[in-house]
Amino acid sequence: MNKLHNLLRSQSRMRSRLLVSAFLTLLMLFTTGISSVFAQTRAISGVVSSATDQAPLVGVTVRVKGGNTTAVTDDNGNFTIQASTNDVLQFSYIAFQPQEVRVGSSSRLQVVLRTDNRSMDEVVVVGYGTARKSEITAASTTVKAEDFRQSAARNAMDLLQGKVAGLQISRSGGNPNTGVGIQLRGATSIAGTNSPLIVIDGIPGGNLDLLQQEDIESMTVLKDGSAAAIYGTQANGGVILVTTKKGVPGKTRFDYATYVSKDILQREPDFMNAAEYRQKIAEGIIPESQDFGANVDAIEQLVRRNNVSQYHTLAISGGGENNSFRASTYFRDLQSIAKENGRQEYGVRANFNGRGLDNKLTTQVDFATNFGEFNLLGGGSTNANDLRAGGPWLWAYSRNPTLPIRNEDGSWFYDQTSTNEVARLYEQTNRRQQQTTTISGTVGYEIMQDLKFNVFGSVQRNGWNDGAYASLASEPSFKNDRGLLGNAYQSSRLEYRYAFEPTISFNRMINDVHSVNAVAGYSYRYDVNQGFDARNLGFQNDVFQENNLNAGNALTQGFASMGSYKNDNKVIGFLGRLIYSYDGKYSFQGTYRRDGSTRFGRNNKWGNFGALGAAWNISQEDFMQEVSWVNDLKLRASYGVTGNQDIANYMSLVTLGTGNNYIYPDNVWRQTYGPNRNPNPNLRWETKVETNIGVDFSLLEGRVGGAIDVYRRDTRDLLGSYTSQQPSLILDNIFTNVGTISSKGIELTLNLVPVRTQEVTWSVDIIGSSNRNRLTSFSNDTYKADSRTFGNIGGFGALGDAIRTFEGSRIGDFYGKRFAGFDETGNWLFFNKAGEVVPQAQLNQSTVDMANTDLAILGNALPKYYLSFNSVVAYKNFDLRAFFRGRFDYDILNTLQMSYGNRVTLPGNVLNDAFDRHAEQNGGYVYSDYYLERGSHFKLDEVTLGYTFKLNNERIRNLRVYATGTNLALFTKYTGNDPDFIKDTGLDPGIDNRGIFPNTRSFLFGLNIGF
Repeated sequence: MNKLHNLLRSQSRMRSRLLVSAFLTLLMLFTTGISSVFAQTRAISGVVSSATDQAPLVGVTVRVKGGNTTAVTDDNGNFTIQASTNDVLQFSYIAFQPQEVRVGSSSRLQVVLRTDNRSMDEVVVVGYGTARKSEITAASTTVKAEDFRQSAARNAMDLLQGKVAGLQISRSGGNPNTGVGIQLRGATSIAGTNSPLIVIDGIPGGNLDLLQQEDIESMTVLKDGSAAAIYGTQANGGVILVTTKKGVPGKTRFDYATYVSKDILQREPDFMNAAEYRQKIAEGIIPESQDFGANVDAIEQLVRRNNVSQYHTLAISGGGENNSFRASTYFRDLQSIAKENGRQEYGVRANFNGRGLDNKLTTQVDFATNFGEFNLLGGGSTNANDLRAGGPWLWAYSRNPTLPIRNEDGSWFYDQTSTNEVARLYEQTNRRQQQTTTISGTVGYEIMQDLKFNVFGSVQRNGWNDGAYASLASEPSFKNDRGLLGNAYQSSRLEYRYAFEPTISFNRMINDVHSVNAVAGYSYRYDVNQGFDARNLGFQNDVFQENNLNAGNALTQGFASMGSYKNDNKVIGFLGRLIYSYDGKYSFQGTYRRDGSTRFGRNNKWGNFGALGAAWNISQEDFMQEVSWVNDLKLRASYGVTGNQDIANYMSLVTLGTGNNYIYPDNVWRQTYGPNRNPNPNLRWETKVETNIGVDFSLLEGRVGGAIDVYRRDTRDLLGSYTSQQPSLILDNIFTNVGTISSKGIELTLNLVPVRTQEVTWSVDIIGSSNRNRLTSFSNDTYKADSRTFGNIGGFGALGDAIRTFEGSRIGDFYGKRFAGFDETGNWLFFNKAGEVVPQAQLNQSTVDMANTDLAILGNALPKYYLSFNSVVAYKNFDLRAFFRGRFDYDILNTLQMSYGNRVTLPGNVLNDAFDRHAEQNGGYVYSDYYLERGSHFKLDEVTLGYTFKLNNERIRNLRVYATGTNLALFTKYTGNDPDFIKDTGLDPGIDNRGIFPNTRSFLFGLNIGF
């Protein structure tokens, strides 16, 4: 039995071992099979597109990381490659950032590449053509669509704010109907423009109202004189080239974008409310007679808390083998924080490109039109250069809060000592209807290989009608001493701009060593402007409003008004540019333009402008090939001359103006005429001479890149009005050329990629600049001036101008009295020239006797330093952007404190600061450095969080949602309005106006989807 038992147990163990062995064998085979399945390569397909406009990219190299398997995308951006699940695919393309994507279980991939602005092989737009970035010898910056600001742009220039070193873009607040102030590298003119020339798809002087964010491919800023010289007389302020998106051959694509946004009021001045006002009455500071019994928060009557803005655009693009097209349409409704203030726009943009005659003939047609309806009543001025427009806001803050808005019977409360801006919103209208249209076309023919002839032509039409009406119940009717109720006004303006520019270009690489890029051409521009306006009063009812002006009684009583005008100007130019590059190492550029303008005197109709530049691509030298951490390094230097002809028409001619009506001996009243301008046959352009030295670099495989530029510019023969001798001249002033403005500075652009892994990318852009702007001279042997003043303070006290500029001194110098304290009664004390403390009555305030005056330079209104910081973190499908910017080391004149931080204003409303911060003061309205404050500030201007869905779906090409907050945090010691909205351009910067449009914070939610 024992033997039998042992035998059976032995067999049982054997069977167990056999079962375990069999199981392990099967497990090994299964595992090997699974591994074999996963290691097996298979066909992976996909499409590669650009993050800028989702256009397919042709010729992208696709490589299996660590292997030799490669593929290239076709004309539609498609690729197919053999890879396994665990493989990583590498995507590389010239001028785009490389990207790695793990295959995983998907058999179809959708890859989006971001442009790499640091690539020296990138082709960039220059005036009248394109050039490789490595050949550029001048200072220019290109900003692509994916790098634009993410907030709701009211103006295309908003997209560039803080993105280009040396470019200043100022806005006065949240009013959607005001433009932006633009200035590049400081002021260049006194009477002419300081703004850059805007060129949209080749159209000089293009209208920014025709641009919307989703249609823009890129914007290139030509910063120095060498880059801008090709535009001659129009380029003193620099040039901004705008390139819109075009269609690409392939399947028809649909792209839809939308957002909604909301503004929230912030940083309001601290005026007394009704309770605080009555407290001062109880303390005996304000008479009891000033309590009118109401309890009114006028700001709440003006603010639209439920504002919601929206934007929608749809683009269709595609094409065949020899043609492509793109068309887009949009609607935008901008509702501001202010009631009766908004902007509705809709428009269409279309582009068509075609080829024929064996691809030798090329055609391009662009069409854009925009319709706008603007409610201007609640916002203030619509002047794009008026950054101090405030509308009714100062009234709302500073009025007596116990005054009623309505009488007990429900009618509006009016009196002769104040206004009622709330009633104005109900009883008046102020609207604008605008249409802008452009059509342009280019026909090109390749005469021989690399030699091409182009003809470009464009027509731009800008027209608008303004209409305003004040009802019979309005305040203007109440205060009309002639008893003429109702006030109606209409005006219209029509502008036509024509351009015709044939050019011939040659672009060839010879023997793989010599690169020649040349262009020559002719430019013709003709602008004509006309306008009409009329006003009438005395209506019987409000039925017609401003649409039946002849119904007013003032027409027969002689109190109506009417006016019209028409003027034109013409510019003709001949241009040429040659860029030569040898072996990718040395580049030379020469530019010449000769312009003639009808705006200048008969002795100076023509001017010559040109530029020279050179660049050395150090990184291409043999001795740099072992320096692996340097990818690109280029040193460049340039010298350029440009002009400024942007002044009023006919300034060199004697023109006639109307005088008074006189009764003639035949008892007929007749209009008289007389000269209103002295002739100046020697009137000529302002001429800017600029030298620029710069370095472009890219290091550590693109992880560090950027540019440094230093420049010096002098604008000579400044245009302006001077006192003239009588006789021999007819009038006591003449428009002529006198003086020089100089500017010098340094600019830094730094692009960093601190983190770049398979799942996380963190990129940082740092933009900084510093500028010193001086009025070097404004006198000569004929015309003399000791100084020039700018920046009228306005308001109470007739305090004059805040800024006085002497020859050789900085633009923006505040000039006035130096505060020394208050005496025991609260009256002002100041320092005299000897440093002694004296009362105001003993101060020598002469502006003529400069040797003995006690007035002095108090500070300067121009920031010495500008800085912006943009951080973008991408993790898987998420992206987070944070944008900071600031201005540093400058002064602001706080006119709100000057006028309303003073108890002299009582019994009108004042700031609460009048009773604590300025409690010692009791000396009236005075301009001195007491009201100068440091304007340095840094703000978190924008934060965007987005999510991009990576869909393996042939119908939905891309889908992204995002949220943006704007104007989120401000770090400053300045106590007035947001210093970011205080003008820092021109010759009168740094004055914080009392009635500035209120500051807002906005939140936006958006969607982009492509089919």
